Amino acid sequence: MEGMDPLPGLLGFTTALREAGLPCDQRRVQAYLAACEQLGAGDRGRLYWAGRLTLCADPDDLPRYDRAFAAWFGDTPPPVAPRRRATPRRTRIAPLADGGGTATREAEPVTVAASDAEVLRHRDLAALTAAERDHLRELLATLRPAPPLRRSTRHRPARRGPLDPARTLRALLATGGEPAPPAHRARARRPRRVVLLIDVSGSMNPYADALLRFAHVVTRAAPRTVEVFTLGTRLTRVTRQLRQRDPELAVLAAGRAVPDYAGGTRLGETLKAFLDRWGQRGTARRAVLAIFSDGWERGDAALLGEQVARARRLAHRVFWVNPHAGREGYAPVQSGIVAALPHVDRMLAGHSLATLRRFLLEMADA
Repeated sequence: MEGMDPLPGLLGFTTALREAGLPCDQRRVQAYLAACEQLGAGDRGRLYWAGRLTLCADPDDLPRYDRAFAAWFGDTPPPVAPRRRATPRRTRIAPLADGGGTATREAEPVTVAASDAEVLRHRDLAALTAAERDHLRELLATLRPAPPLRRSTRHRPARRGPLDPARTLRALLATGGEPAPPAHRARARRPRRVVLLIDVSGSMNPYADALLRFAHVVTRAAPRTVEVFTLGTRLTRVTRQLRQRDPELAVLAAGRAVPDYAGGTRLGETLKAFLDRWGQRGTARRAVLAIFSDGWERGDAALLGEQVARARRLAHRVFWVNPHAGREGYAPVQSGIVAALPHVDRMLAGHSLATLRRFLLEMADA
């Protein structure tokens, strides 16, 4: 190549690389020519490395590049020093990166992490390992619950709707009695109260921690309109504990406040205590009431049915979230479920993060 203009030969080499399947776009070709000009095109070793560093976008391109270099320049490529493989960094939660070229290979570990998170969203909460539970806590922190809304007695300005006499009159006074466009108003909307009743008995122990963390997320999203109680052998209000900002401190405080954690089940009696002390006085009136329980009733199932029917008359909507309802072949044969099912609006699965997201959508649409 000495004594000749190397540009046609270098351009022909890039054309051969494109035919071999390498993504040699115009930007890479320009970088290759600039590198050859700086390093000198008379030395085959420098020529080889200039092309390898600018024209190869993927480790899989290296064998094809070596074969094309040997075929085009008629020489064996320079020996390659052994390359140490970098250990990929493990990432728990990371967004997928869009892009092409060199970004494709860099994005592969992130794609794997995202797929693991997607699988974890559908895993049964009772079957998670310690590491998966830590990951689940991070995923719970990403939830953004939307509270259900109700029509308020107050009005707000609107573009259309009933005439707003006060604002219309003020507009006429401001213009000195000259005609002005009429003002309209509409009913304002405000958050509807949400009440979460979480069964913390022994049969619900594998799900209790995750459900309390989920209740903390819902409470932090609307602290003034969310109430949380635990059900077991007695009723315990844990709303104040779950209003803390830190989820670990909140769940720890809630656990200390519950005296019957992982104990027996008296759903009918505890639900009656809630309605007598809280629900009848206004907490459950026109609220969205959700009962998180598997329905294993140790007490009187008929009493549970009566109290669920009573709650249905007070509340706006009643949901029963059952962790076992998401399992294949499940049938609602438990005595508590059989007694309560005719009086609930919906029975939902609650065994995974995906089903809890589904409940949030149902709650927002209530």
